[in-house]
Amino acid sequence: MSTAGPLAGLKVLEMGQLIAGPFAAKTLADFGADVIKIEPPGTGDPLRKWRLLKDGTSVWWQVQSRNKRSLALDLKDREAQAIVRKLAAESDVLIENFRPGAMEGWGLGPEALLEVNPRLVMLRVSGYGQTGPYRDRPGFGVVAEAMGGLRHLTAEPGRVPVRVGISLGDTLAALHGVIGILMALQERQHSGRGQVIDVALYEAVFNCMESLLPEYSAFAAVRGAAGSALPGIAPSNAYLCRDGGYALIAGNGDSIFRRLMAVIDRADLAADLQLADNAGRVARVAELDAAIGTWTAQRSVAEVLATLDQASVPAGKIYTVADIAADPHYQARGMLQPITTDDGASLLVPGIVPKLSRTPGGHQRNAPGIGQDTDAVLVEIGLTREQIAELKRRGVVASTGSAR
Repeated sequence: MSTAGPLAGLKVLEMGQLIAGPFAAKTLADFGADVIKIEPPGTGDPLRKWRLLKDGTSVWWQVQSRNKRSLALDLKDREAQAIVRKLAAESDVLIENFRPGAMEGWGLGPEALLEVNPRLVMLRVSGYGQTGPYRDRPGFGVVAEAMGGLRHLTAEPGRVPVRVGISLGDTLAALHGVIGILMALQERQHSGRGQVIDVALYEAVFNCMESLLPEYSAFAAVRGAAGSALPGIAPSNAYLCRDGGYALIAGNGDSIFRRLMAVIDRADLAADLQLADNAGRVARVAELDAAIGTWTAQRSVAEVLATLDQASVPAGKIYTVADIAADPHYQARGMLQPITTDDGASLLVPGIVPKLSRTPGGHQRNAPGIGQDTDAVLVEIGLTREQIAELKRRGVVASTGSAR
């Protein structure tokens, strides 16, 4: 089994900050790519200060920037821009998630970079894409989730739509970006040429909206909020149990439905020909939810899940992170990965996904401090120690110690 990862030898230049672009680069780094992250001197990526801090640095940073190297560079400086062009000339992939036009303003747009490296694959992530009437608007993941159609669905009927409690739009865009990068690298093997990948946050969300648009086109149907149910598929819902918790039960397969009805002692519903397929069950979903809810209300969540597991009916509970950290399946799958941070403290971070049998990814290096690798990176592209010292003196580049 290889420990180098399937992307060993791939050189990636990460520009941008916060979530979408860095998450895409993190995914590549997890599988062996050499990712050089460019950060502004002094402050670094704002994510370093987001959420809960330990010794002044976000613990999220240990996940988002693991396996990366940090180069502290002032992109507004012309010499710094020249350094980026040198790095791009030797890179396979460049990832950026600035507002459209920012890279061009620094002389680092696709035309300039593909001229110095025609094989470069360039991922550009933005709120609305590089073209179109909205291209210049600032775009964050929460706005993209709303424009992409997701937020309209996330509520109980008649109540205010709520956001998902994570940066889902950014993550979906990042994953689409990784897919685009891998496809472009595959195509480059035949053409020898790089290309630009344009990922818009709202489009990444919209791409996951399943039948939303064709249903509107064919039937003028505007899908609305459905709470914990799955519209048009029944029965599938969250059911209140005796101990106040909820059991998620998906009894929507035809044979699964019959097994579920046998478990809750409703042989009459199992034998009802109208309920033999999904269309009939959807028409009577309220009746089915009531029957299942009556059964769960007499049992604890644990009792419900144990009984349904024996009957091969898909079911689960709503996990908190405490449940995740204690779950033996998470542990057995390597999804609760212990690391030792540079200050000697222990920390649990998410494991690597997806899982490759022969060339898996891994945690090879902790997240870096701001500019931790500045000197090494600049030496690699041919700068002398004297040149680096002069750039530091003028504030063009910076270096510091390890991450805390």
